[in-house]
Amino acid sequence: MKFSQRILGIKPSATLAVDAKAKELRAQGKNVISFGAGEPDFISPAATFEYAKAAMEKGQTHYTASSGIQELRQQICQYYKQRFGVEYKPSQIVVSNGAKPCIYEALAAIIDPKDEVILIAPTWVSYIEQIQLLDGQVAIVDTQDTNYIPELDRIEKAINPKTVAILLNSPSNPTGVMLSEDLIKGIAKLAIKYDLWLIWDEIYERLTYGQARHFNPVQLMPELASRTIIINGVSKAYAMTGWRIGYSIAPPELAAKISDFQSHLTSNPCSIAQWAALGAMKESEQDVIRMRDIFMTRRDLMCGLLSKMPYISFPRPHGAFYVFINIKECMGKSFKGQIITDDQAFCNYLLEAESVAVVPGTAFKAPGHIRVSYACSPDLIEEGMRRLQSFLEKLVLN
Repeated sequence: MKFSQRILGIKPSATLAVDAKAKELRAQGKNVISFGAGEPDFISPAATFEYAKAAMEKGQTHYTASSGIQELRQQICQYYKQRFGVEYKPSQIVVSNGAKPCIYEALAAIIDPKDEVILIAPTWVSYIEQIQLLDGQVAIVDTQDTNYIPELDRIEKAINPKTVAILLNSPSNPTGVMLSEDLIKGIAKLAIKYDLWLIWDEIYERLTYGQARHFNPVQLMPELASRTIIINGVSKAYAMTGWRIGYSIAPPELAAKISDFQSHLTSNPCSIAQWAALGAMKESEQDVIRMRDIFMTRRDLMCGLLSKMPYISFPRPHGAFYVFINIKECMGKSFKGQIITDDQAFCNYLLEAESVAVVPGTAFKAPGHIRVSYACSPDLIEEGMRRLQSFLEKLVLN
């Protein structure tokens, strides 16, 4: 039977694959600790259940508008006005089945075959696959030698006549680093200079720690509104990953096209989940603050433990809930006679020896790294880091 070249070219999500492998091993009775999935371990706020229950009792179980219920889109507009001082209309909002479909729909609305999108590496695994599914091309700007912060001149050098967009994620998955106000303005000026779209993924914008401050590009440069597509959702900040509600904000004409596109894919997001998201955004601010503070404590715990380990280094994350660890010093060493040739081998041996699951950096276009998530309990962090340290201390020169 024939398969399309498009589907044959897809690589499975590395983060979901790691999580699935960990669950499979647990089902076999193994005590696996997984730092793979980017998912809060908290229960969704009480308001989500209250609003969902009320929606079901009222019979709000039918199709909604393709772009989402009006009440939720109005709440999103209110949120952006209060948080960033940026005004949008509900017609500019398209609610979807999570932020991931929002990114795909936005890309589909602006990419033709062979068009290029600039990504900053390390980069989230699904950006690349989605661009390639649309027959687009990826232009990678590497940051491994610049403390994982992109340099403007490198971004500008990556721009060519085929470039249509720059896709940015801050706070970053996988590094947890954040783009500064000046850097965002500099990138915005490049987008204006070269007539490019800016896709701004700020799904982790509520998860920032200490003195770190998140900036929205349209907040900084209102003239950017006509070329910026905002991606956000309730999965991370409100611990609502399974409800599958994300949203995009775009200029009116583009938002209408994205909504039309979605109407042929999914009709609309789940009606009950939309009402649950409305409840979260209206009534769960204190839950968001509480969860953020807990994540910050977990970050400090994990970073403190990692700082005592041999052969590794990492940038201290200022947002999201990941630590991105450089393990290049481990390359060429051996574990019980097995040579560590790359980050995938490192992950395999760590899982086999210590039952700890982590994501290889190659999936993020950053070979020689691993990503660990601290979206889990302190007990799991302490035990998992103990096992990782034990593994590292057993490495020897080949």
